[in-house]
Amino acid sequence: MTFTLTVRDHMMIAHSFSGETFGPAQRLHGATFIVDASFRASALDADGVVVDIALASEALGEITGALTYRNLDDEPEFAGVNTTTERLCQVIADRLADRAETGRLGASGGRISSIEVTLHESHIAWASYEREVNG
Repeated sequence: MTFTLTVRDHMMIAHSFSGETFGPAQRLHGATFIVDASFRASALDADGVVVDIALASEALGEITGALTYRNLDDEPEFAGVNTTTERLCQVIADRLADRAETGRLGASGGRISSIEVTLHESHIAWASYEREVNG
């Protein structure tokens, strides 16, 4: 049995891609994403929650806020990286996992078994990445 808590935010970025696969997206363009972060645990804590929803929302907001209104092509951490939707899911999930593993999601954050991040590019296209936490 697995319990899931999901929080949502959004972000607006600019970027371009390298490689003929991407056609016109090789040119600078913008993207607006709806971001869902799902936290999973096999059991609820003593308060009956997977993770503190306020701390989870705050953590996601900090992460998306650091990416929003940025041209990711100009960010040193993304040098030489195609910041595809899939890759951005991984970046956000890894940053959330770091917060869980270092106690920044509260005591229940240490019980999270996995985090899945989904970025919705539109109402018909999205990508997800799920990773284990505390394992």
